[in-house]
Amino acid sequence: MSTTLRICAVLMLACLSFSLWAPPALAQEVPDDEIRAASVEFDGELPPLFDRQMFFGDPQYSGSQLSPNGEMIAFRQPYKDVMNVWVKGIDEPFSEAEPVTADTTRPVSGYFWTHDSERILYVQDKGGNENFHVYAVDLDAERTEMGVPPARNLTPYEGARASIANVPEEQPNVIYVGLNDRSPQNFDLYKIEIDSGDRELIFKNDEGIGSYTFDLKGNLRLVSKQTSTGGTEILRVDGDSLTSVYECSVEESCGVIRFHPDGERVYMSTNKGPEVDLQQLILFNPDTGESEVVESDPEGNVDFGGAEFSPVTDELIATYYVGERVRIYPKTEQFAGDLEFLRGELPEGDISFQGSTEDGRLWKVVSSSDVNPGIVYLFDREAQSIDKLYETRPEIPNDHMAEMQPITYEARDGLEIPAYLTVPKGVEAESLPTVIYVHGGPWARDTWGYSPYVQFLANRGYAVLQPNFRSSTGYGQDFLNAGNRTWGRGAMQHDITDGVQYLIDQGIADPDRVAIFGGSYGGYATLAGVTFTPDLYAAAVPYVAPSNLITLIESFPAYWRPFLEGTWYKRVGDPEVPEEREDLKERSPLFYADQITAPLLVVHGANDPRVKQQESDQIVATLRDQGHPVEYIVAPDEGHGFRNEDNNLALAAKMEAFLAEHVGGRYQTSTTDDIDQRLAEITVDPSTVEMPETSDEAEASKTSALPDADGSVIQPTTVEYTTSLSIQGRSLELTTTRTIAEAMHEDQSAWRIVDDISSPMMNASDTLIVDRATLRPLARHVKGQGTVQLSYSDDAITGQMQAMGQSMDIDKSLEAPVLASGSGMELAMAGLPLEEGYETTLRTFNYQQQNVRRVKLAVTGSGTLDVGAGSFETLTVEVTALDGNDAGTGTYHVMADAPHHVVKADVNLGAAMGGGTATVELTATGTTTSESR
Repeated sequence: MSTTLRICAVLMLACLSFSLWAPPALAQEVPDDEIRAASVEFDGELPPLFDRQMFFGDPQYSGSQLSPNGEMIAFRQPYKDVMNVWVKGIDEPFSEAEPVTADTTRPVSGYFWTHDSERILYVQDKGGNENFHVYAVDLDAERTEMGVPPARNLTPYEGARASIANVPEEQPNVIYVGLNDRSPQNFDLYKIEIDSGDRELIFKNDEGIGSYTFDLKGNLRLVSKQTSTGGTEILRVDGDSLTSVYECSVEESCGVIRFHPDGERVYMSTNKGPEVDLQQLILFNPDTGESEVVESDPEGNVDFGGAEFSPVTDELIATYYVGERVRIYPKTEQFAGDLEFLRGELPEGDISFQGSTEDGRLWKVVSSSDVNPGIVYLFDREAQSIDKLYETRPEIPNDHMAEMQPITYEARDGLEIPAYLTVPKGVEAESLPTVIYVHGGPWARDTWGYSPYVQFLANRGYAVLQPNFRSSTGYGQDFLNAGNRTWGRGAMQHDITDGVQYLIDQGIADPDRVAIFGGSYGGYATLAGVTFTPDLYAAAVPYVAPSNLITLIESFPAYWRPFLEGTWYKRVGDPEVPEEREDLKERSPLFYADQITAPLLVVHGANDPRVKQQESDQIVATLRDQGHPVEYIVAPDEGHGFRNEDNNLALAAKMEAFLAEHVGGRYQTSTTDDIDQRLAEITVDPSTVEMPETSDEAEASKTSALPDADGSVIQPTTVEYTTSLSIQGRSLELTTTRTIAEAMHEDQSAWRIVDDISSPMMNASDTLIVDRATLRPLARHVKGQGTVQLSYSDDAITGQMQAMGQSMDIDKSLEAPVLASGSGMELAMAGLPLEEGYETTLRTFNYQQQNVRRVKLAVTGSGTLDVGAGSFETLTVEVTALDGNDAGTGTYHVMADAPHHVVKADVNLGAAMGGGTATVELTATGTTTSESR
């Protein structure tokens, strides 16, 4: 893998993917008087009980990287009690290293060298919110009072997320970064000078581009995006234009890996084609469209896994595949010799190559296994010699760790399910207390190797099953797609259930002592397991777990929105499609919580941007109200999984006691004062958790009659508004001129409302035609960076959206008539019989999100309001959501006399706009019937 690709991969794995564990620091056997024995009998003798610190404490050293010039090594170790980056000379002992970062609140997990070996760049978020910023540290700079060189924030845009796109070898003072500071949904591409921090816009992303590919000389050559039907499209960058060169459907996968040394072709991983199931490595020419297969799995079992490229010649030197274990296939004689030498010198286990010097002489090589998290070596290719740098976990007694065995079992429909089974060391695999450990994603997979949670649980006396249920990646597209729309009550959950039954049938698991545990999707499967198969499990630990698929999908971060069609909508369901919304509800454990019989330990991070804390709050509150036993942990400084050592140790202490009580394993009764205190701080009393209310009104609003609006009070007029947007700490001003005029539409009397919108970034025009009497929408035409054409009826909305040469048909079936959003709702409000105490419900169609919104409108007060257009007597109208989506809700101040035009409004923009707000103010009026004072 090239240096640039390795950097991106390291950052992705370290910072963006869901990670449930943080490694250990000090190991020791727990004294007998600090152990509560298991409540079950084992056939054999368990190994000593080891302190949980060994599994979940911070390591002494981890994440090392060679400097490109081969003179230094960077690595992570604690500094000021938090994992930070240190640097030492390559021949110096680790004791001579010096810290170069000093984050005191959150571990630094993703970092890398610049190509000139003069700086360390790292990424960091705040409390797990995943709004990563990029920081630069000049190693030769004078050290601050914190004992490290100063860290410069290269992306100091509050609320924005930075994504590193390229680190060009030929420009060591430059990085290319995707930033969503202009639009929360889209990442514009910037060139940033590391020395000065100056940035230059390279690509303004108004097309939903998801990734950028540079050639080996640092030139932007390709971009990719999701199509309107959920597939993937790869486009060639031709100056200021984009040309589509490769496309795969939503049922297929395709992606660019890197450019070939010839500068013309690119390596891609793809399974495009009706007869292709497994992803294969191909070479593709974006100019000619020609492609050739380089390789697919020689054993024909799994997808293409990855590649290694020479740091000197950029040629392909090895490929690898992840089956039961990792398989490496050399592509050059030199690499084949290197691999043979290393296999003869290193301990039994998997070998991984984790970076090299720019001259290719020195490589960092790691040997790891299921019982050893890794030994790190410095491999000299020229001398054919290796030197041990350090052991990732020298404290771990490998002989006492449990072996992880690859197994397969047959699901109820005959599909073979791959899995990993770990049985406690020293005892027979008979009638064991068992934990089903479900991976997240779900479009991911478990692999063979060391897992802190697996070894921790096995050491406590539990058998651990890790099923790679259908929808897990790596086993081909058929296996992946077999899980579509089967969450909770379908085949994906059945695969997990059938795994439990397999262990019971084999006599391995005690059927009365099975627990289930997992994070993210694994947390959802945990809740689904105890909800839909309540007799199967004795306890459950759902970790950052969705409980309601509807609120989960509707609350996703704005930058996920461009990719939902090909993932969540296709594979799970679209909550805006009525029948799919009902199906999502059927698969949501929250609505069937009364079926749960097992006790739960619910765990969440307060800043989780993917699965909001609300998902855990609502299941905890529901179970509490039903009198069901539930315990709750919420870490205020974490996001989608815990990273801080104290939180991980506190959770481990609570979890092992919980499982011992309900499933029967042994556990360590002792804790340190610090962990006792931290556990108390993150433990939440379920009686204090508030449950979002659902009401009959919300359900009725789906089909209830719209209120009668009186179109006769509307008069031709022109008004002007200013809108101040505040999105994730950024501000933007818009000016809207609204013209209302009489019109005819297909022989029908109508009002034509034209909003001409201008801002520093764009101009747009929104023309809405409504019935003159009822103010119900008839047609709409929007023109800006794209166009939208809509026709409305009582039971459907049809039309088309066009942008960047692509079009998408709109055909939205309606359960009941709707109003138009934006100016349509405001004009309807102008014609309603508003007075203090008035309440009603409205439905509007949001063409941007293509969903029907349901809100409650209530007049709560009155007063005099001064704005730019003058002083007005107003009514205060509160608009609240009835569908869990706060977009468009807020406080509206409207003219007291009809027509009740908006004078001022403070409106929520919702998750799709990054959770921002808009303040709208009337600045000029024309001919109206309201009195301006």
